[in-house]
Amino acid sequence: MISSAAAGGMALVELGMALTPGPNMVYLVSRSISQGRAAGLVSLVGTAVGFLAYMALANLGLAVVFVAVPWLYIGLKAVGAAYLAFLAWQTLGPAGRGLFEPRSLQRDSHWKLLRMGLITNLLNPKVAILYLALIPQFIDPARGHATAQGFALGTVQIAVGLTVNGLIVLAAGTVAGLLKRRPAWGKWQRWITGSLLGAVAIVLVREVPARARV
Repeated sequence: MISSAAAGGMALVELGMALTPGPNMVYLVSRSISQGRAAGLVSLVGTAVGFLAYMALANLGLAVVFVAVPWLYIGLKAVGAAYLAFLAWQTLGPAGRGLFEPRSLQRDSHWKLLRMGLITNLLNPKVAILYLALIPQFIDPARGHATAQGFALGTVQIAVGLTVNGLIVLAAGTVAGLLKRRPAWGKWQRWITGSLLGAVAIVLVREVPARARV
């Protein structure tokens, strides 16, 4: 249904987005370090449900809703940009902490971890833009049903995203320990992470006025 070029392009786009710090990565890493890998993996299941929800909604008319009520789409991007800017400030500010620095968080139940992973992903502006603006670029009307192609491309995105985030969850504790033994590396990691978060926030701010298009 989709070409290998479209599948490969979608995989590369998602790989780049998954490796760029955002709300999902911050949440998954913080949970993995504070509560263990099992908690991180449960949270990852929540983000997977969020991906599935976005894929279904985007292919079944979410873009139409955002076109009809443009302030919803603009508002989502504005809130997302503000949140990413806040995360960047938390990282780069005077009392900033790196992505992999241990945090004191309350131990939550598996159900709450799953629910928070879902909510974090649903409110992630990067995911909204991915499904509403980027995935449609890989759909070729000449190859058949556009909705089926959308689901196929979404499946590729989810597979890549979960693989990358799963590896991050599994490695979070090891990376945190390494940075604890090498304080200088932790400082560089904090500045790199904060700068990337700030850069994504700036990109979103520039795109805020743009409306969704079917």
